[in-house]
Amino acid sequence: MAALLAGDEASGLPSLRGKVDLIYIDPPFDSKADYRTKVTLPGVELEQRPTVIEQFAYSDTWADGTASYLAMIVPRLILMRELLADTGSIYVHLDWHVGHYVKVVADEIFGKQNFINEIIWHYRKWSTKSKNFQRNHDTLFWYGKDAELRHFEVVEFQDQSEGTLKRWKGKKQLAVFDESGKRTAASVEDDTTGAPLADVWAVSIINPAAKERLDYSTQKPEQLLNRIIEHTCPENGLVADFFSGSATTAAVAEKLGRRWIATDIGKPACMIGRKRLIDQNAKPFYYQAIGDYQVEAAKSAFGRNFRIGDLAHIVLSLYGALPLPPEESPLRNLGRIAGGGGRTLVFVDSPNKLTGATTLRKAVAQRDNLMGGWDKVVLLGWNFEPSIGDSIAALNDSRLEVLVIPPDLLDRLKKKGGIDKARGSVRFSSLQYLTLKSAMRTAGAEGSERLTVELANYVLLSPEALNLDDANRLKLAGVIAKEPLALIEYWAVDPDYDGKVFRSVWQDYRGNTGNDGDPLRVETVARLDLPACAGSRRVCVRAVDVFGFEAEAQLTVEAGT
Repeated sequence: MAALLAGDEASGLPSLRGKVDLIYIDPPFDSKADYRTKVTLPGVELEQRPTVIEQFAYSDTWADGTASYLAMIVPRLILMRELLADTGSIYVHLDWHVGHYVKVVADEIFGKQNFINEIIWHYRKWSTKSKNFQRNHDTLFWYGKDAELRHFEVVEFQDQSEGTLKRWKGKKQLAVFDESGKRTAASVEDDTTGAPLADVWAVSIINPAAKERLDYSTQKPEQLLNRIIEHTCPENGLVADFFSGSATTAAVAEKLGRRWIATDIGKPACMIGRKRLIDQNAKPFYYQAIGDYQVEAAKSAFGRNFRIGDLAHIVLSLYGALPLPPEESPLRNLGRIAGGGGRTLVFVDSPNKLTGATTLRKAVAQRDNLMGGWDKVVLLGWNFEPSIGDSIAALNDSRLEVLVIPPDLLDRLKKKGGIDKARGSVRFSSLQYLTLKSAMRTAGAEGSERLTVELANYVLLSPEALNLDDANRLKLAGVIAKEPLALIEYWAVDPDYDGKVFRSVWQDYRGNTGNDGDPLRVETVARLDLPACAGSRRVCVRAVDVFGFEAEAQLTVEAGT
């Protein structure tokens, strides 16, 4: 949100301050629960039953309870207010856990006079034995940036008229009530569509067999977002969702012809959302990793004064390295491992950047020059440029090792009860990478050629680096051993990569509704019919695995090869 407010002069992206027509957020509810999403992979048993793995999506537990939850949500609501247009609206979707607390702070942020409706989303679910009434509703707080100016379109929901419209002897009847409250019925004209929509919405939760169901724990029904967007966002307006989860808001906005921005901190959510939009043939959209996620998570866990250097110290300690003196490591991100007949330098990269070729060269230079030189350098990174595999291969340096810091490290620390209890149990894994079997160009009809690209192998992060329990980790190991390419969720080809912007010309993904392939596997061969090219082609392939991690491979292909 801060980046959207600032804009980016270099790329020509203007500031979106006061430009967003509608914001809908479905943030964590402070439910004290861990949420998961299911991944279905090909079977490894003789009977070939699918392998179902549950992966961690996000934790809705806050260190200091409601106080730390509010410390998270308040600054975000303030940024959302700045992004809203004067005619814009925001819906904050919560339930009984913290809804009443957030209503108080939202009144302060948006102005109590700009509160428009408290909307009750009522749904039915399977009843269970309980000592209290069934909790079958959520609450949506609707505010306008300026309640008097906010956009509101009266949309006729003929098929969603809350049951007030019925047929009686061939005529449409509208339920009405007399002064005593007794229900009567009055005959009305055939074009009547029902009573005005009330603030209690009976919208069903997603049926287990529904086509839109994605097995994401907190997924909301499209019908709910359809109602919100149609009512309160103008045609071609801009919708934003900053806790997008399974991307229902973006998917519905796309179908309704609205522009959209969707963000989420979790890799599973981003992967699911991207695939969902591709599957519904969305217009081309831009996907970018941006933000200081790990530092924000650390501040939430350890306090607002927590710094990047503090996080680097934690990583060094968990890896088993001793920090270098401050005069040798002013950023507090360097450590050493002595013993075993050699000296190893450990370099922890910043969590708010992508580790790439420049960082690799910096780590090698420090290995060769710092404190008289070292035998080896281990680079520990959080996030990596897609081309990191090619960058490592180009250096061809046996004294450089690159490892991945577990993306859920801070969550693990919280569950283990601190650094001391986690020491020895945290694994730093090698990078995931993709290899290609071949890429060749053959002449086609006049002025055209065919490019054929075949996948060879995909190596996932070590299962120990993923937030899985032992049973799910064992299932995953079986799939890795038998069929590693089955781990690819999505892959795409840019036949003329410029080294800066990846432009997908061909793509395939599991469950692709556009072909009759195996829903649990991607096609492993891509065939692209392209305009003929006299020179070489720089072919780039990018893949996303079922856990949301990305890998890239590049080849230079000459004509006739």
